[in-house]
Amino acid sequence: MKPSSGRVRIVGGRWRGTRLDVPDAPGLRPTGDRVRETLFNWLQPALPGARVVDAFAGTGALGLEAVSRGARSALLIERDPALAAALSAVAARLPGGEAVDVRRGDALPLLAALPAAGFDVAFVDPPFAADLWTPALAALDAALAPQAWLYVESPVARPAQAPAGWRLHRELSTREAHCALWRRDG
Repeated sequence: MKPSSGRVRIVGGRWRGTRLDVPDAPGLRPTGDRVRETLFNWLQPALPGARVVDAFAGTGALGLEAVSRGARSALLIERDPALAAALSAVAARLPGGEAVDVRRGDALPLLAALPAAGFDVAFVDPPFAADLWTPALAALDAALAPQAWLYVESPVARPAQAPAGWRLHRELSTREAHCALWRRDG
């Protein structure tokens, strides 16, 4: 893994304060503490017992934060071998970290192979230059439960559009990202 260019921390729940390294990796742009605090305030009623998938995990901040705050389990998908190994190491050292499953590989085929309606919350925050929102959301669709929540980060200048059957619940923008939380119309 490349040297760390900083750290983010888990901002709430049982793992609050746990620091996560942010390596210097192309396209890695972890969701900041303030945005995660806002997002998880929005999601808090849906988290207890939820099954979560973090499709482009990176530092794992979104998936780990969800489990820290009461999600039953989180599947973290990461293509970069060094980042995936770091995620596995973090999960192994956390009490209750067995609720975190790290899978290394390309997110699109892994998402398409997930069980139908197997997840209640999904986080989709791919590297912006890859432009993967449309294929990722299509691959993920069948894996999300009828009342699922979907969080997407995209460039401010080109916000991702909600797929058919989803409605906007809340959104915010930072200098770098447009952040949207959608709810399935099931």
